[in-house]
Amino acid sequence: MLENKDALYAALTAKDARFDGRFFVGVSSTGIYCRPVCKAKQPKLDNCTFYETAAEAEQSGYRPCLLCRPELAPGKAITDASANLALRAARMLEDKCGSDARVDEIAAQLGYTDRHMRRVFMDEYHVTPIQFLQTCRLLLAKNLLTGTALSVLDVAMAAGFGSLRRFNDLFKEHYKLTPTDLRKRVPRERDTGGVTVALGYRPPYLWDALLGFFAGRAIVGVESVSDGEYCRTARFTTAEGKSVEGWLRVRNNSDKDRLSVTVSESLLPVLPQVLSRVKRQFDLHCDPNAVYETLSSMNDITPDLCVIGTRLPGCFNAFEMAVRAVLGQQITVKAAGTLAARIADALGTPLETGIPGLTRTFPSPNDVLALGDDIENHFGELGVTSARSRAIRELARVFGDGMIDFDYPANPEDEIKKLTELRGIGAWTANYIAMRAMGCTDVFLETDYGVKKALAPHTPKEMLQLAENWRPWRSYATVNLWNSL
Repeated sequence: MLENKDALYAALTAKDARFDGRFFVGVSSTGIYCRPVCKAKQPKLDNCTFYETAAEAEQSGYRPCLLCRPELAPGKAITDASANLALRAARMLEDKCGSDARVDEIAAQLGYTDRHMRRVFMDEYHVTPIQFLQTCRLLLAKNLLTGTALSVLDVAMAAGFGSLRRFNDLFKEHYKLTPTDLRKRVPRERDTGGVTVALGYRPPYLWDALLGFFAGRAIVGVESVSDGEYCRTARFTTAEGKSVEGWLRVRNNSDKDRLSVTVSESLLPVLPQVLSRVKRQFDLHCDPNAVYETLSSMNDITPDLCVIGTRLPGCFNAFEMAVRAVLGQQITVKAAGTLAARIADALGTPLETGIPGLTRTFPSPNDVLALGDDIENHFGELGVTSARSRAIRELARVFGDGMIDFDYPANPEDEIKKLTELRGIGAWTANYIAMRAMGCTDVFLETDYGVKKALAPHTPKEMLQLAENWRPWRSYATVNLWNSL
């Protein structure tokens, strides 16, 4: 993509949102790098150098623009990367930037040697994993400095810097000003409870449709959707083994193409993980124009069957979503929500949030495993069948031992196969979990009731043939079919 400088400059001139996050431009006359949607004065082509990532621009000596704020640029979808390993590694580095992340541990988790991952990463992004991780931390810190009233020390700790001195030195080295100087230059909104961070996306973004999906599946006590915003509780375990609980609120700022994410201060030790999960749940890496380019042929079947800007509804808590998927087998969405709420009420951790309707966190895999062989009696009293109780226990087991990769699978088909080998989990449930928890973009649920209804009178075989034209975005096709009902 970076080889055609004239085309990139044309995208910069047009402020084309389709390219936001896909490249950055360094301007030699100012020493600043920008997003392609930046509204600053147009630089001359001769002064522009184009980069794949913000990290590469910073390693070349450029500072982030204070107007367009490169830290808000949306990321890339998995299918955008020529090297799947490099992008999965980049996602993990972003996720773990607030902790003492080690590149060799990340490589091992992805199933590769440290040396191989470093080589692939350098080939794809032209920076080392350590340089990329450092940029992630700096940009997160910049986001917090310009968007919150957190102290500089709290910002340094939340962004993963080991000490305030280290943070100040690196910030000044890269951005040519101190964190305090940056705050004086950029006005920020006053916090109204919690810490608010902005996350960008590529328009168009069908927020109401996505929010409606979550509203219909919200677990009482754990999630709520009202007044155009999504709220939920959250529980994490830190690298030191400490349990951290809190709440978060997500709302859309359509005028600026970004989501505002407010989290309780109790979640600051795990802020990068929280933001990573929000990005996945609300599909902020999506390029809606690329998806629509492939799926627009759906409109030949029925007008407006595919709508540009449709997002793939992910999930914040993969275990929670998987349990709900098992509960929802062969019963209504509403009935499954009732059972999930009973489980949360019986096993979840009570939590004071100050938000109406949010009272507890969803139980962890360890909470479920602690029931032992008596799980069928415990869940039976809540109205859950024995077969589903056993399936949920199996899910808790594989979540606990890491047998299945629910976060960054190299081959989702392998993880789907492992799921179907668990007793009580069929093909529909396994594929649904892969679509929502693993972010798999190419899942098609031809046996789903809603899909069959939307594509009637086509047979399942005919539907599969149609769906071949929708690769690699068949998950988005499935969501469009659901929305059409």
